[in-house]
Amino acid sequence: MPIDTIRLQKRREICLKLKERLISSLDIPYKPDDISDDIPLIGSGLGLDSLDILEIVLCVENNFSVKMPQNGMHALRSLNTLVDYIIQQQDKQCAN
Repeated sequence: MPIDTIRLQKRREICLKLKERLISSLDIPYKPDDISDDIPLIGSGLGLDSLDILEIVLCVENNFSVKMPQNGMHALRSLNTLVDYIIQQQDKQCAN
């Protein structure tokens, strides 16, 4: 399998897992297919508040073994940016 295909499959798996975990952790009335990959996590997207953001951070750290930085709000801009951040951090861990 080409590397690009493997990376794309990994991205899809992480995105689906993240959606499932967020739905469960935040107790929001959605199914994974209802949530767009480009949906904003902060503001009007899912209608989340500051406590929900903390829950997202804990969800990522506990389910993906990725540490979210104190100033990591840029990673929470959308579901896609969060998935990109998770992949980037996992790749760094594999390189070390």
